[in-house]
Amino acid sequence: MFHRVVLLVCIALLGACASDQVNHDFDASRDFGAYRSWSWKEPALQYRPDDPRIKSDLTEQRIRQAVSEQLDQRGLRPVQAGARADVNVQAYLIVEDRQQQVTTNYGGGWGGPWNGYWGGPMYNETRNITYKVATIQIDLLDGKDGKLVWRGSDEQMLSSSPNPADRSAAVRATVMRILQNYPPH
Repeated sequence: MFHRVVLLVCIALLGACASDQVNHDFDASRDFGAYRSWSWKEPALQYRPDDPRIKSDLTEQRIRQAVSEQLDQRGLRPVQAGARADVNVQAYLIVEDRQQQVTTNYGGGWGGPWNGYWGGPMYNETRNITYKVATIQIDLLDGKDGKLVWRGSDEQMLSSSPNPADRSAAVRATVMRILQNYPPH
């Protein structure tokens, strides 16, 4: 019985955290076709909160690589040395705790008025489940005036997988979903 409850809780959490909606915003007055080159705005990756358990050179390397690959697929090239980029890129990794209430019903009566009711009393158990959600936000800023021209973000439940390949795949998939709608149509 306990295993069923745990399975239901996991399914409920995954269903609640599955995010098909990637958030995008952009300046409609900008000509995105004119943007051809990009560079990182330092610091390239900012962490919220600034916690050493989250902050990692490996994580930054994964995010930088995924963003670079996706911008390359969209026709933006890294700026040549000594030149000014058309777009400056800055990313954020935001990790926050979330809670969800899960209610499980136990017991209850069966039967009907013709053959009588039977069974035990019914009771509900409600628990709070805490989990971590990671949000990656990517900002594109105009290279000339420094103003934000495009922003995208997506969130997912933080993986506890110790496998670096799984972490890299999760970052690549998230960054791909974020930049899927760039340039805006």
